[in-house]
Amino acid sequence: MTVNQRAANGAAKPGYDMNKRVSLKDIAAAVGVSAALVSYVLNNKKEGRISKVVAEKIRATAAAMNYRTNQIARSLKTNKTNTIGLILADIANPFSAALARVIEDAADKYNYTVIFGSSDENPEKYRKILDALINRQADGLILSPPEHAESQIKELQQQQIPFVLIDRYFPGIETNYVALDNYKAALQATQHLVDSGYTRIGMINYASALFHLQERSRGYQAALAENRISVKKNYLQLVYAGNIKEETEAAVENFLSGPAPAEALLFGSNIIAMHAVKYINHKKIKVPEDIALLCFDETDAFDLFYAPLTCIRQPVKEMGELAVELLLKNVKDSNIKIKQLTLDGELIVRASTI
Repeated sequence: MTVNQRAANGAAKPGYDMNKRVSLKDIAAAVGVSAALVSYVLNNKKEGRISKVVAEKIRATAAAMNYRTNQIARSLKTNKTNTIGLILADIANPFSAALARVIEDAADKYNYTVIFGSSDENPEKYRKILDALINRQADGLILSPPEHAESQIKELQQQQIPFVLIDRYFPGIETNYVALDNYKAALQATQHLVDSGYTRIGMINYASALFHLQERSRGYQAALAENRISVKKNYLQLVYAGNIKEETEAAVENFLSGPAPAEALLFGSNIIAMHAVKYINHKKIKVPEDIALLCFDETDAFDLFYAPLTCIRQPVKEMGELAVELLLKNVKDSNIKIKQLTLDGELIVRASTI
């Protein structure tokens, strides 16, 4: 059996030390071709006049010899690592997890690997992860920054590091971003509740300086004003993420008590909705008979509730794919024009508001 036959059958070169780091020259020697030809095939370049039989032998030999691309050497040569850094708020959140999945799949189509982390809305943790990704020389970054991250965004611009903001952005800084039109989505959600016959409509949102959350509150208030429904001060209640369970429960209790309890509630996030639904269920309050519920973002867990929640569905797939596409264009050409993409949400009507 020849060396090429052994390669085609997935066998390593006789006597070859499998613990040794395999080089392109080793594979070339085993197959009987040049190292340049091996590199050409293994880098998935157009094979042109290369025989398919030879290409298959090269790949089979590389697999048999347990060859792994030396990414450090490749990055030094090409000045690229083919990695994207991704920072989201909380990978355990269904919305963040779905977004990460889409971004990972989209990046893979361009032969990019995604390294990601969760900031947990903590500026110090966010900075730590950001520095780690930069030190690892990620080719570009997709970021969902926490509050008060403006200075770090400006630093990235000064360092000319390619990045795209996703889900959230800072209107005072001109950057690439892909985000939901949160004002319009909240307006649509509140209008649905008004059209369903509710007038005493409350909202629970995060107490946050983040623009996208403020836009949700603004859209809610605008919809009430457009329908000539008085915006009562205590009908927009803000809760802090650090004490989310207790404050959400207290807010729900406030809405349910008094001479004129709320007829419907809009939740500014799926996490707020989750704690509210648990409390409402515990209190044996009927949905939607006693109170209608509507939230931002889909969560599979709500399908298990006897009255699945009406929600604003974010275009997660489109957001993730556009962010990757925009970032890689920026990686290729740093002078490309800044793009700010604002997408529409979709109102999904379910049993909680019918």
